[in-house]
Order: sequence, then structure tokens, then C-alpha cells
Amino acid sequence: MARIEGVAGQTDDRTRLTIRRVIAYTVLILFTVISLLPFYLLIINATRGKVQTGLQLVPSGNLGVNFKYLLGDTFKENYGNFFRSFFNSIIISASVTVLCVYFSALTAYAIHVYDFRLKKAAHTFILIVMMVPGQASAIGFYRMLKGMTIFGNNGLLDSYIPLIIPAIAAPGVYFFMIQYMSSSLPLEIVEAARIDGCGEFRTFNSIVLPVLKPAFAVQGIFCFVGAWNNLFMPQMLLDSPEKKTIPLILQIMRANINSNPSASDAGAMNLYMVLAILPVIVVYLILSKYIIRGIALGAVKG
Repeated sequence: MARIEGVAGQTDDRTRLTIRRVIAYTVLILFTVISLLPFYLLIINATRGKVQTGLQLVPSGNLGVNFKYLLGDTFKENYGNFFRSFFNSIIISASVTVLCVYFSALTAYAIHVYDFRLKKAAHTFILIVMMVPGQASAIGFYRMLKGMTIFGNNGLLDSYIPLIIPAIAAPGVYFFMIQYMSSSLPLEIVEAARIDGCGEFRTFNSIVLPVLKPAFAVQGIFCFVGAWNNLFMPQMLLDSPEKKTIPLILQIMRANINSNPSASDAGAMNLYMVLAILPVIVVYLILSKYIIRGIALGAVKG
């Protein structure tokens, strides 16, 4: 009798476990569908015509027409060069990512490893700067760039330099790096390298950087996406059509659609957005593997 009750109890436990799994997987599938639905609708709209009304779940046959329009002279006259806009965004985003992540890690390394009198004050000052939004200093930054007449009448306006060089100072990335170093960078590694006669920059580049690969991957993704989607600063600083980035062209297309819906380029704009997402996906796929693979790098074995 006890054996029968035990078997019945095991059967009930398995049934409850199965029900829980079914509910969990159902909820996860539902959340996945909700998350992917906007991307699916974006791809569907990229195959539709110029004027789009209502919701459509089935692809249309205008994908080739929209793609030819993006590469044609009409798009170039109205908005700018398709390939040039991608090249501009890639140059700016890649440069910002490299400078932002490397120099933020270098700053965090200096404050984490070295002991000096103003160490805590420097850390606190960087955190205070992190709380100040970039828009608060935009007007002063614009005037400063315009006043640099040594580079021409307009100073450093309408150039990529003010979009790239200021990325060296990234308090948010610094804060993430120093927190990661506090938990994953033993000072014994640095001390051992110094004893072996390794220079400071060589220690950082050859020993510390492999330890920071997961942090570099995470912040590299965030920095690239932030620079890729940046609209505020390019809109304020760039005037030449050949220097426009992807967000600027998308803004112009959206303004035209809002002003004249009956003669819009909605299909081409949606296709342009789909193509603009692809580099971000590629960067994520390249860097995401280091998030898991680099966790064990640089560990000290006893």
C-alpha cells in the first residue's frame, strides 16, 4: 500500500513539474513573440510601397523597388548618398567605441592600481561629471568649437573631430570598468609584472586587457550602439550633405513623411532602417562571445 502511494506521489510530482514547464515555456514564447513582433513588422513594411496605411502581416512585392530607390539618384538628391551615410556612421561609431572603451579602462586602471593623494577626489569628480547630461553643456560646447578659428571660419564645426575625440571622456564607461576591476583584477598580477620588469603600458596592454575582455565586450556594444544612434550632436554640428549620418537621414525622411503622407517614401525608409540595424547586429554577434568566453581569462590560480 505504501509503495502504491509512493508511485502515485511521484506521478503527481511529475505532473506538476510538467505543468510548470508548459506554463514557463508558454510565457517565454509569448514574450519572445512580443519582442520580435516590431522587427517583423519593420521587415514587412520594408517590402511595401511608398504610401502605407494599416497593419500588414504578409510581405509585399516592392522590396526590389525600394532598394533601387535607396541606391538611385532621386534618393541622393533628396536625402544624401546611401553608401556615404553608412560609411560616415561606421567611421564615427567605430572610432568612438575604440577610444571610449580603451581610455576609460586606462583611467580606471590608473585609479584602481595607483595610490596617490587625490585618488578619492578624482574618483568622486568623475562620478559627479557622470551625473551631468550632455545636453546641459551643448551650447557652450558649440560656441567653443565655433571659436576655434585656427581650423577655419567655422572652427571645428561640420567635422567628425568633435564627435569622436570627446568620447575619450566617458564617466559611465569608467565607472563600469573600475567596478569590474575591483572584482576581477587582482593586484598581484600587476605587482608580479612589475617585479619581472614589465613597463606600465605593456602591463596594461598585455596583461590587464585580456582580463577585461568581458567588460570591453559589454561596453563596446553599448558605446557602438550609442554612437550609431546618436542624433543630437551630429544634428547640431554637421551641415554638409556628404557628412550626414544614418540618424540624420532617417530624421529627414520621417519629416517628409509627416509633412506629405500622400507622397511619402515609407517603404524606402523602413528598408533603410532594416539595413541600418544590420551593423549593430553584426557587432553584437562578434562581441557577445567574449562576454562568456572571457570570464575565466586572467584568473589567478592557487
